[in-house]
Order: sequence, then structure tokens, then C-alpha cells
Amino acid sequence: MVEIMNGDNNWSDVWWPAPAKLNLFLRVIGQRPDGYHELQTVFQLLAISDWLSFNSRDDGEIKLHGNMDRVETSENLIIKAAKMLKVHASVDLGVNITIKKILPMGAGLGGGSSNAATTLVVLNELWQLGYSLQELAKLGLNLGADVPVFVLGKSAWAEGVGEKIVPVALDEHWYLVVNSGVHVSTKEIFSHNRLTRDCSPITIRDFHEGQLENVCLPILRKLSKDVDKMYQYFSTFTDVRLTGTGSSLFATCETRAEALELSNKLPDGWTKWLVKGVNESPLHKALNRFVNQV
Repeated sequence: MVEIMNGDNNWSDVWWPAPAKLNLFLRVIGQRPDGYHELQTVFQLLAISDWLSFNSRDDGEIKLHGNMDRVETSENLIIKAAKMLKVHASVDLGVNITIKKILPMGAGLGGGSSNAATTLVVLNELWQLGYSLQELAKLGLNLGADVPVFVLGKSAWAEGVGEKIVPVALDEHWYLVVNSGVHVSTKEIFSHNRLTRDCSPITIRDFHEGQLENVCLPILRKLSKDVDKMYQYFSTFTDVRLTGTGSSLFATCETRAEALELSNKLPDGWTKWLVKGVNESPLHKALNRFVNQV
């Protein structure tokens, strides 16, 4: 545990990463009676993040500051995570949270889920609650299927609605990720009548041997002409995949130089990131360093 002296002085001006992810494939293998879809996917964590800071309040209030004006407070996963943890742990303290939002919303990069996970993990230390990562992951599932993988902090194979997670060591490739700015809701993708919902289950070995289909890609291309045009152009140079339900597309590269060369072939006006895949969350690395310094 982190020892907090004089309130939360050690936490002032500390910024915590909420890393992005890619879904290296995504298959829907069934639909449950409650409407949720049974999935198979692999989460690759990325070395690009939103950034959050946390400082305790004695009055019990939870306040969020920063560049997230477009999200209603009642729908914000950061606020939901903090309030849920506060109620679950019967905490009297509150918190001031500030976010520097880098990852676009609706991009398939997991930004909202990662923000929620960072909130749970950091507040667990700031408020000295003592929950394990497994306990926080179970709690985080109430906020979204992607939250547990960010809480646990490892690239992973996932099944069910995302709650059955097995850490996997992946090659830490470089990726070129492009984003169209199109925001198509996950609900719209999963409710589409042409979505394939009966894929045959595959194994981790099948994934490593090249089964990399994302069943949401053809649906997104039908729903968005902009994404379809971007996909077609991008695909003239390399194999292109979709992360999550979109709308970001990505290509795998062996080196940063290869990713940069590919990026230079694409229009300058596109939103592009050259980013490294990682197996351990930058959040957990930062927290371990912080704990050892205090």
C-alpha cells in the first residue's frame, strides 16, 4: 500500500496513464438470453494513454476537471467508477480528478474503459482500500466489458462478455493506427441484423496461426462511407484490421521505421499514431515505481 502523509501531498502533480488497446481480432460466437454477446478477442495494450491526476477531498465530493466537456457527467465512466468504489468501500473521502484526454471517443481504443480502470486502481491506493486487482476487475465489469483487462494490466485473451481473461505474452510490435473521426456506437454495431453471431470458437493457437477476423468490420464499412473509403485506401499498402467495434483501423509493423514509412504513404490530413504494443500496462509500471518511492 502507498502511505499517504499529510492528506495526499505525495499525490500532487502525479499523472497516471490510462493506456489504449487494440483488439487484434474479434469474433462473436453467440448471444445470451440477456442480449449480451459471447465474444472471443485478444487485447493488445498500447504505449499511448490518456492522463489523469487524483487528489483527495475531505468533503466526500467527487469532481472531474479537464477536457471532457462532451460527455454528460451522469454518463462519464470516470465519475461512475469513483462513485461505485466509494459506495462499495463505504468511503467518506472524495476526490478531485483531472483528465488530459488524448484518445478520441468512439475510436475502438478503449479510452473510456481505461479511464474507469485507472480511476479504480489509483483510488484503491489513494484511499488505502486494499482491494486486489481481481476484486477491482470484478467490480469494473459493472462499468463495461473492457474495464477488467485494463484493471489487470496485461495484454490478454478474453472470452465471455470480456470477463474471462487469460494474460498472454504477445510480440510487442509497432502499429500504425488511423482514426476517421467517425463515431458509430457499439450498440448500433451489435444490434445490426447482418452481424455474424455464430462464429466457431477458435483457440489461442489458431490466433497465433493467423486467424485475425473482426466480424464488426463489414458492418462498420456498411454504416460509414468514410470508414469504407479509408479502409480501401489503407488496404492498398498493407493488411488492415479494425479494433473493437471501431472506428480506428490499424496495421502491424515490425519496426517504428516501417510504421513511419507506411504512415508517410497515407494522407497528411488523417489522424495517425505510430505506437508500440506492450504486454504490461504503463499504469501498473508507474504505480509500482510510485509505491517504491514513497
